[in-house]
Amino acid sequence: MEHLASRRKLWYTISLLVLVPGLVFLVLFGLNLGIDFTGGSAWEIQFDRQVSTEAIRATLAENGRPEAQVQQIGDEEDHTYLIRMRELHEGSAEKAALTEALGENGTLNPSREALNTVGGSVATSIGQRSLLAVAAASVGVLLYIAWAFRNTQNPLLYGICAIVAMLHDALLVVGVFAILGVVADIEVDALFVTALLTVIGFSVDDTIVVFDRIRENLNARVAPTFEEVVNYSIAQTIVRSLNTSLTVVITLLALYLFGGSTTREFVLALLIGLISGTYSSIFNASQLLVSWENGEIQGLFNRIFRRRSPSPASAACGGTRPARGSRRGWRR
Repeated sequence: MEHLASRRKLWYTISLLVLVPGLVFLVLFGLNLGIDFTGGSAWEIQFDRQVSTEAIRATLAENGRPEAQVQQIGDEEDHTYLIRMRELHEGSAEKAALTEALGENGTLNPSREALNTVGGSVATSIGQRSLLAVAAASVGVLLYIAWAFRNTQNPLLYGICAIVAMLHDALLVVGVFAILGVVADIEVDALFVTALLTVIGFSVDDTIVVFDRIRENLNARVAPTFEEVVNYSIAQTIVRSLNTSLTVVITLLALYLFGGSTTREFVLALLIGLISGTYSSIFNASQLLVSWENGEIQGLFNRIFRRRSPSPASAACGGTRPARGSRRGWRR
């Protein structure tokens, strides 16, 4: 197998090219948050025939709901629509009036009607708990990996590299949904957070498999340099990682293509995260270990945060300390 570790700059570049568009959309437009995070009502209704979204929106505006957004969901022959608006309570006189007004566009199917309402305070609480869940998962992963690799030379480094790979996958999923929110009006709800946490778990699981093989090969000293040890470890685990991911991808593709519309965005998030997690565990997390051991990351930080050159007077007085002459070895 070609020496993958020697081409780590290419793998980093590919990751940046994939991440940047989503991050730009995320900064400029943010996520298209659903009612789980913003509060309001999502009303799903079905007609007995095709009705234009403009006609439904006009009917709602005439009856005091000009803010309502209408979207057709599911298959076109189902004639099912999703209406998003400010809070609308089940059993209220306003809902009865809106139902009667919408019925003028076509007969409504009561068995396919669903109204979900989330208050503003509940939406705020959901948002805060979601951020807390992601943060707690990240800290837990860092501490666990640092403990699991405590016998290595730098156990915390393994945890940090796993976190970076995990954030890579999470940011890619969030960035793609930021783009889809603008392009396809796809919303982010509480189920999206569940998908994000699942992606985090898969990413860390795949990364640990590679890291554990690196640790075993370091103990056995299968190669003279750390870079060669990492490449050898990847060669041993890459087939297992690809086979595992491929079986899950096939299953998720079947769910996405033939499953219900209510879980389609959830499955899509899992698909993106799973593919990204497989890539990051092989081409990011492991390569970051090599970059650190070779002093490349430290050198990058030194170039970014380089201090001003000392003045002649301070140089004459020996004001700066000479840099270390050798890099740290790759010992276990």
